[in-house]
Amino acid sequence: MATMLDVSLRAGVSKATVSRVLNGTGQVKESTRKQVYKAMEELGYRPNFLARSLANRTSNSIGLVVSTFDGFYFGRLLQQASRQTETHGKQLIVTDGHDTPEREEQAVQMLADRQCDAIVLYTRFMSEKAIMKLINSIDMPVVVINRDLSQARDRCVFFEQQDAAFQAVEYLISQGHRDIACITVPIHTPTGKARLQGYRSALEKHGIAWDPDKVKYGDSGMTRGYELCLQLLEEKATFSALFACNDDMALGASKALHQAGLRIPQDISLFGFDDAPSAKWLEPGLSTVYLPIDNMITTAIDQAIKLANDLPIETLPPFTGKLVLRESVTTGPFYQNSSSASSS
Repeated sequence: MATMLDVSLRAGVSKATVSRVLNGTGQVKESTRKQVYKAMEELGYRPNFLARSLANRTSNSIGLVVSTFDGFYFGRLLQQASRQTETHGKQLIVTDGHDTPEREEQAVQMLADRQCDAIVLYTRFMSEKAIMKLINSIDMPVVVINRDLSQARDRCVFFEQQDAAFQAVEYLISQGHRDIACITVPIHTPTGKARLQGYRSALEKHGIAWDPDKVKYGDSGMTRGYELCLQLLEEKATFSALFACNDDMALGASKALHQAGLRIPQDISLFGFDDAPSAKWLEPGLSTVYLPIDNMITTAIDQAIKLANDLPIETLPPFTGKLVLRESVTTGPFYQNSSSASSS
């Protein structure tokens, strides 16, 4: 089998230069890099990354744990994470946390055993206490995405979930809606709690009483959005607008409204969250909240690599949402009644 020495002789460079090319470290001219890769191809050389990682206690890779591989959201996250890792000359190793704290912790430990230079953890269920224990117990740095860690603000990249939900519901109120129903994402997650609290805070600010009959506790899927919207209708809950805490449930709810003979937005205004690719294709287009997951995972990868290289890092400000207003919302009864009174 060809060795690194054989590659260096064929390429006319030192073994150290071959090593720098393979590791993506140091300054190597592009012409030299091409010489090395050409020599590797001619000799059929395949570097043994596992042996080198055990010897050097580094794998030149970044580990990523995600809650699940399902849905457009994690597809976007994985695609951007791969691109950003490659820009740093490293490999991305991805594993699934199966949406349970135990499996997420096992996934982090597995990536640590593989000598990843750093690990990015996306968790929906792990407690802050458990996350801090992981951060303090493994040798390589851990950066957490989607969670605000009060004890390690420089290790987390997170989104202002509550404020974004508040903005969405306040917009509905500004359009004359006071009877606003809500379908949540899993309420036992920090994300679910924050989005529901944003809904409640907007109502409270505008003097609208909390009505538990207008709130249904969902998961994150279209089927459940459909079922819960049917429940609201069957129970004869009064609402002129529906805030669904993610776009998939909003799409499910739209079918239930359509089957009930209700028009969007003339009869019921509909607002989602996440700005899924399908949102703009709903007829009418779904108003929603854009969540900057691309920028968040890029920032998390950059922060992790700085930590792996012992570079100084700063605490990052939280990311914020942006309302994407389409055709699924129109003025509500309060606004319409006020306009009628003014004209008369």
